[in-house]
Amino acid sequence: MKELIHVLIVDDHPAIVEALIIMFTVKGLEHYEFTIDTAVDCDSGLKIINDSLKKKPYDVIFFDVSMPATSDGKIVSGEDLAVYTKKVSPTTKIAIFTMYKQDSRIHNILKNANPDGFMSKNDLKSRYFALAFETIMKNPPYYSTTIMKYFRNQAIKTEDPILDDVNRKIIFHLSTGAKTKDLPSYVNLSLSTVEKRKLNIKTLLNIEKANDEEMIEEARRRGLI
Repeated sequence: MKELIHVLIVDDHPAIVEALIIMFTVKGLEHYEFTIDTAVDCDSGLKIINDSLKKKPYDVIFFDVSMPATSDGKIVSGEDLAVYTKKVSPTTKIAIFTMYKQDSRIHNILKNANPDGFMSKNDLKSRYFALAFETIMKNPPYYSTTIMKYFRNQAIKTEDPILDDVNRKIIFHLSTGAKTKDLPSYVNLSLSTVEKRKLNIKTLLNIEKANDEEMIEEARRRGLI
């Protein structure tokens, strides 16, 4: 009898979703039967994840990192949604896909989300998928080739700065046009604490005298947002 696996794919790129769905038919996964749902942004992903908790949580969820934020601005990426899922559904396996190649961005995702599977979209190949899936489900973590290169790079270079969840949200909302005075409604901190956070971010990025626009651009350059 085949093992039934409930899968959710949260990605706003139809071609990637279609390719990933096809991956579940590759050789080596014949002993599974899959039900596959999809979501196209953080709002729809959050809703379907919360709804599943009332019935049966998903066995595994695949998240794209770059996703439209929730309407309330509380969850700004697939990474944030993965972190939330781990809190509310600890039995669900978490897999993250990304186009990011920067070591600093990979480092932050590993530290913040600690996924059961972490793969570059450029590494998405059918001949590797059965191994990746089995590893995620039974003996995590699974890291694709690009992510493994990160670990090798870390042995020979100085570690890039780590931005925690709150700091990333501060930069994200500033990058979308929010004013500093409005940030407390997004990150649940006092305005004075937000100002201190901004100074800390600039120190981490080694741009202490930069303005907000320069801070955002440096964060983008390093792949931190």
